[in-house]
Amino acid sequence: MSSPIITKVIEEMNNLPDDLQQQVLKFVTTLRQQHLKASGNAWDVLESLTGTVEAPADWSAEHDHYLYGTPKHQEPES
Repeated sequence: MSSPIITKVIEEMNNLPDDLQQQVLKFVTTLRQQHLKASGNAWDVLESLTGTVEAPADWSAEHDHYLYGTPKHQEPES
């Protein structure tokens, strides 16, 4: 199914020389990539945050201690 916008873009592109058609293709590809990045799922958002939060080195193992104040499970290494 072709929308009127796509039809118009194709008509306009047919009137351009090859080098300009190549530039239009690169532009459309860039727009699509930006759109896909912006519309990522929750896992993509979490992955983009990996390593960006400053926390103690033992955060993952001792998160209950830091969140709720429970005793640490492991003694710190000397």
